Amino acid sequence: MADIKSRNRQRLDILGLLPFLAYVAVFLGVPTVSVVVGAFQDDSGGWTLSNIGAAVGDPYLHAFVVSTEVSALTAAIGAVVGLAIAFAVSASPPGGVLRQVVSTASGVLAYFAGVPLAFAFIAAIGSQGLVTKWLGSLGLDISGFSLFGFAGITVVYLYFQIPLMVLVIFPALEGLRPQWQEAASNLGASRWQYWRLVGGPLLLPPFLGALMLLFANAFAAYATAAALTNGIIPLVPIQIAAVMSGNVAVGQENLGNALGLGMILIVGLALAGYALMQRRTSRWLR
Repeated sequence: MADIKSRNRQRLDILGLLPFLAYVAVFLGVPTVSVVVGAFQDDSGGWTLSNIGAAVGDPYLHAFVVSTEVSALTAAIGAVVGLAIAFAVSASPPGGVLRQVVSTASGVLAYFAGVPLAFAFIAAIGSQGLVTKWLGSLGLDISGFSLFGFAGITVVYLYFQIPLMVLVIFPALEGLRPQWQEAASNLGASRWQYWRLVGGPLLLPPFLGALMLLFANAFAAYATAAALTNGIIPLVPIQIAAVMSGNVAVGQENLGNALGLGMILIVGLALAGYALMQRRTSRWLR
């Protein structure tokens, strides 16, 4: 009888997943297959490797390099700063106002991007921005800083990278049991020894996983960079949009698919590393 109930429960669980699986198949699976197949086809539908060859050559190879540099830099800075903020907040009383404010603000800011974010930064620290003029009145001239270059993109990306890190790493910090530090202290370990031998090794997998997630998040970002730089910086998503829209040359859609395939591979590897680290973290968070 118990076996029958268990089977029925499993069937109901599968039926409940069907709408989600159908959604994923239509809006993720089908486009992914279309991109992969199109990357190896020419305009007449024949199989070719010319698209892949063009995608790994200049100027598109340079776009992959720049995207990797921006993603790695913003992921590293965002991970370190976000960890520091989350660590400070985790030391506050559970259920306190500080935790609620930081978690709510992080949840909002982590997904604030695109045209609104680009406009907000231009209005604040652009050449004629409010903050720029205010600092100028105080004798601090930042008019030489440009939002439309590599440094500007880095600063803007950190706006959503840091809150995302706070959201991702906070559960791991809360998973550190106070009893572990108390036990280490009772055994004569200093605070530095506890973090070096216990807390640090436990936090390393979730930190590395969060770092990979931030890298993938920055690498796949499009709307913010497109609205801010108008294609001045050669990022891969912007290059794909230019090729697919015919701004470079007409009939280069399959080249765009090849660029998309490269992007899928890089982001997929980063997310696979994130999933692996999350599995290791879940062992001691239970």
